[in-house]
Amino acid sequence: MTDILPPLSDLILPLPHGGAQGSEPLAGSRHLCWDEAVLTPRDGAARRVAAGELPPRARALLSAPRPALCGLTFERPRIMGILNVTPDSFSDGGRHDALEAALARAAAMAQEADILDIGGESTRPGAKEVPAEEEIARTAPVIRAIRAAGITTPISIDTRKAAVAGAALDAGADIVNDVTALRFDPGMARLIAERGVPVCLMHSIATPETMQKHAVYDDVVLAVRDHLAERIEAAAAAGIAPEKLILDPGIGFGKTAEHDLALLRNLAAFQAFGLPVLLGASRKKFIGALTGAAVPAERVAGSLAVALHGAGQGAQILRVHDTKETRQALAMWQAMTGSAEKADHDT
Repeated sequence: MTDILPPLSDLILPLPHGGAQGSEPLAGSRHLCWDEAVLTPRDGAARRVAAGELPPRARALLSAPRPALCGLTFERPRIMGILNVTPDSFSDGGRHDALEAALARAAAMAQEADILDIGGESTRPGAKEVPAEEEIARTAPVIRAIRAAGITTPISIDTRKAAVAGAALDAGADIVNDVTALRFDPGMARLIAERGVPVCLMHSIATPETMQKHAVYDDVVLAVRDHLAERIEAAAAAGIAPEKLILDPGIGFGKTAEHDLALLRNLAAFQAFGLPVLLGASRKKFIGALTGAAVPAERVAGSLAVALHGAGQGAQILRVHDTKETRQALAMWQAMTGSAEKADHDT
């Protein structure tokens, strides 16, 4: 096992709360602390324990600041704005597939988000694979145009293909966001190691076309935790530095609404890896199932509720469509938790 991995026999769920004297910071956060956790042995009953009862290394991983990436620190949540340059993404497909529209949206989001996440292949349930050449033609020109416009916001390329990621990095992208956690393309891990760029490892099963047929778990939280541990090991074996990793539990990818809720309730458990956690739940189907909002664009309020819950569970990156609304909601949340500084710093 790599040095970054905690012992995996137990599931440790820290219980975050607002700052209090004598408490541990959660992941170096300046607005969340913890002093107790729920400890669940793999084959045993859950019990509540004080922070001091945990092994020192587990406690340290839960409390330590997360490594900075692309100049971004994670003492507060960061917003990743979604820009899909596709004709068929579930929420905004066809809205930004023209270069001018994509550039205009990127410029607007750059005022509201900390990272721009650009994708050229829909990975919604049932989506079919897009040839790499077509995906490159959709994404690389947009990234070049963003950089040519003087926009310096870090850019993530949302792809599972090494050729697409390489073209995006050549065009000016900074991060790779792989929904298969390096499983789809054998060349992806090698590319990321050679380029030395950050990569987001997301939990998923099967393919977007078939994943919902495989949404069966004995314990979805443990299954996702163990899968991400295995992918961290694979990344390390490929030569990717641990401080370049981001983890995503993969809300909606091969999961039912009940699975998604279980992961959200236990989101803080993924802080046990000592790595930044990304939450991507914006406008997803489970929000519609729970609220009756059939149209993705009508799920903004539900998405904001999930984003704020994620922030309260310590998520370092919130991947969202509605960057302006999320920024405003986070500003209020930070103010109410006593974590806000001057508006020009945190809002």
